[in-house]
This record gives sequence, C-alpha cells and structure tokens, in this order.
Amino acid sequence: MSDPERPAGSRPTHRRATTWRITLAAATAAATTAALLGFTGSASAAVLFTDDFEDGNATGWSTSGGSWSVVSDGSSVYRQTSTSADAKSLAGQAAWTDYSVEALVVPIAFNGSNRSLGVAARVQSTSSFYSLVLSNAGRVELRRVSGGGVTALATAATPVVSGTARRLRLETSGTALRGYVDGVHLVSTTDTAFASGRVGLVASYASGSFDGVQVYTGGTQPSPSTSPSASASTSTSPPPPIPPGQADGFASVNALGRNGTTGGAGGTTVTVTTAEELRDYVGRAGPFVIRVAGSIALGSMATVVADKTIVGVGSSAQITSGGLQLGSTTRPGNNVIIRNLTFRGASDDSVSVTNAAHHVWIDHNEFFPAYDGSLDVKRQSTFVTVSWNVFHGTDKSMLLGHSDGYAGDIGFLKVTYHHNLFDGSNQRHPRARFGEPVHVYNNHYLNVGLYGVASTMNAGLVVEGNYFENVAFPCYSASGYADSEPGRLVQRANAFANSGTCEANGSVAEPGGWYAYTLDSAATVPARVSAGAGVGRIS
Repeated sequence: MSDPERPAGSRPTHRRATTWRITLAAATAAATTAALLGFTGSASAAVLFTDDFEDGNATGWSTSGGSWSVVSDGSSVYRQTSTSADAKSLAGQAAWTDYSVEALVVPIAFNGSNRSLGVAARVQSTSSFYSLVLSNAGRVELRRVSGGGVTALATAATPVVSGTARRLRLETSGTALRGYVDGVHLVSTTDTAFASGRVGLVASYASGSFDGVQVYTGGTQPSPSTSPSASASTSTSPPPPIPPGQADGFASVNALGRNGTTGGAGGTTVTVTTAEELRDYVGRAGPFVIRVAGSIALGSMATVVADKTIVGVGSSAQITSGGLQLGSTTRPGNNVIIRNLTFRGASDDSVSVTNAAHHVWIDHNEFFPAYDGSLDVKRQSTFVTVSWNVFHGTDKSMLLGHSDGYAGDIGFLKVTYHHNLFDGSNQRHPRARFGEPVHVYNNHYLNVGLYGVASTMNAGLVVEGNYFENVAFPCYSASGYADSEPGRLVQRANAFANSGTCEANGSVAEPGGWYAYTLDSAATVPARVSAGAGVGRIS
C-alpha cells in the first residue's frame, strides 16, 4: 500500500491546506488566460482540479441519485454503492470549455445489461453532457446524453471486469472528443451539442469506485504518431541488444552480505498456473525459479520471501487482481528477481518492495493501473534496480519512501531506474523521499499527466539522459511537492520535447561511485526503449 500523502496538483507550492474553492478560483483564472492566449498542447497544461479523496471528504462535489461516500480501504476512494439509480456526482465550473477529465474507475456490480460507469465532461445539467463509460457489454462508449436521451457516438471493445481498475480520460477540444482507456486512445468523434460545462462521475445502474480525478486544460494531447520522437521510433538503426540476464545498477552492488542479485539461481525450477501454486512457492524457504504460465487471478497480495526468481513464460503471463509483496517483518524478501510479467488491476499495489528487502531486480514487466501503487519501494528497502518496464496509464506509478514521517528510510532506498517507458502515466516516476543516490536515467516519459520525477524530504536524485515528451512538469525538487519538504536533484543531458523544464536543486552523490553504467544519448531513448522494454523481449 502506498503512503497516505495527497498530491496537490501541478505546482509543488499547492499545499494540502489550500481549500478546493481557492484552487478552483485560481484554476478558473488560469483557464481564462489560456483561452485568451489560444492555448494548445498538454505540455503547458494548467491543472483546473484534482481530487484523490485522501482528505476523507468529497467537498466540492454535488450528487444526483445513487449513494455516494468517501470510503477507505487502505486508500480513500469515492464510492457509489447503489445499483438501482442513474447516479451522477458533479464538480467544477460551467464556464470550462476545452479540457481533459480523467479518473481511475473500478466497477463493482451492474444491475442489468448494458449498464455503465465512467467520467463526464461539459456537463450542462444532470441530463445533458458528454461521457466516456465502461459498459458491462464489454466495451467503452463515448456518449452524448441530451435531455436524458443517450446516443453512443463511438464505441470500442475492451474488457470490463468487476474489481479491475481502468483509467479513463475524456478529452474535449472544440468539437473534437477523444476517449482513452489506460492511456490508449480507443474512441473519438466530433459533436457540437455542448461547448462548455462542469465535469462529473457517472454510474448508471452500477456501483463502483472512483479515484485520482484530474481536470486540466489543453484539450487533445498530441498523438504519439505526430510527436517529436516519431522519426526516432521508426529509425532504421538496429534494435538494442537484449540486456544480459543479470542485474545491473544498484541491484548489482556488493553490499549487505550479497554480491549482486541472483534470485532463485541454483534452486528448483517450477511452473505455476494457479494462485495457490504461486503463493505456495513464493513463500517457501530456499531458492526457487518460479515460471508463471498464463493468467493468474491472485486476488490479494502474496508475500515473496528470499531467493526467488519469478518470471513469466512467453509474452502472455500475467497477474491480475493482486500483487507481490517482497518480504514481511519476520521473513525478508531479499535477493528477488521479477521479470517478464504483466500486472493488471491489483487490489492494492502491483509490486511492493518493503520491510528492508534488499537486492531486488524488477525487469521487463508491464504495469496497468492498480488500486494503489504500481511499484513501490519503502521501509528501509535498498539496492534495487527497476529496468526496461512499461507503465500503461498508471496513476501512482512508483513511490520511493513510505511517508514524510518515516525517517527510518534515511540511509536506505538506493534505487536505479533505467530504460523504462511511462506511457500516459500520471505521477511518481519516482516520487522520492530520503534516498540517496537515486539514479533515474534513459527513461522515456511520454504524455505524462501531473509530473515526471519528484525529489522531496532531502532525497538525492541524479536525473540524466531521459527523454521527456509532452510532460508539463518533468521534475520537482527545490519547491518540494504536496506537503513534503524540498529534495535535491541534479539534472543533465535530458531531452525535452513539448515539455517544461526539470527543476534542479543542490548536489547529489554520484551513482557511478557504486557501479559502472553506460549512458545512452537522450535522443536515442524513445527508439531504444520502444524496441527493448516490456514483456516478450527476453528469453
């Protein structure tokens, strides 16, 4: 589970004490200014409104139908529990025109066929608006609701599974409407019915949870097909060599009684196909190489203990509705390798490196939205490498450090992040506290929502050779972030395409003092990462 912090929008000076009404007033002014300047493009986006409900209330939301409340299940969410109503909850300003609204949506139950839930934009009233919804008919629909009548303007097939989180984004720009699911553009159309209006969450005879609501100006984000890296991604240069089958970065360091990370090497190799088998072998004492075949619905977190390699077979191995927690307070999760797996719809975190786990290599995996964090490292864990992974539309992607108040992380959290793709993800890539050095290099940040990297609580980060593409706020450090105090960050040799600048602050210990590495030119990163990251790339 991630820490209890509440992100505070796009600027590090927006502290939690700032009320929704003050933020809304400032956002309205920002939207007006953007309109006067002819604003386009997400890299200069102004955040109009965010709510992750971690303050325990839904201040600023007005409801119609259903039963809405903020509930906590490790992390606060806004839940609509009735399945016998056409329920809506609205926020924002009627004058908002071109903007994007997105939220993490978790269906719970449907009452009948073709029932739905999702997000709404340009809301004129509770019976007139545009919406992007998940239907239990197994599709996403871009709808116009006018006077209560529903018209499906565009549809696309997509799995809709109760308990599985999906991130929906509805973009409005002039007459153009575009819908994304987990960062992937699935539906689009044009329509002239509504030019402005509030935002909303909708649940038509369905119950579900909503979290991580964001509204920002800028309309349609540039498509990757027309982005500055498009030419690089179609380069005739050969694809990168497959990384060697051993850990690099901090996971390779000789420290704490271990010379690198070997996982279950030398132990028994087994193949698992069920949740029961997976839980059994990851929790056994001694080294094991555990091959995951097919899709396993885990349901909750499984505790992984020392000396394990967990690797997917082929390109179809996945873990759904649950995640992997490395170690417990009595059984450490040291010397663990996780490779070639897809994680979808975790009920908490997808992967949690915690309880002083050390020497961990997380490589060539793919992460889709989870209920909470996708890949968190915390509670005195250290000597970790996160490499060649893909994050698809994730929200709280990678937390580093449990909380501002957990100073026990000082001296730990030495982590390397390299050659990862953050594709339409939102925040925490990573969001760091206390650790030093944290090495962030040669990653591709593409169409990122709130921010790229945040260094807080005196953490020390070296951010180099990354490619930031359509990222309004690549790095925070000197100003802190949310309620956290400033961190330190050295930035060098990064590339910025249609993006803001990387905020640097102070000096940081060089990661090259712990291990050797080769830095790719930032210009080559989109093509290199596209060719090498994710599942199905290793043997």
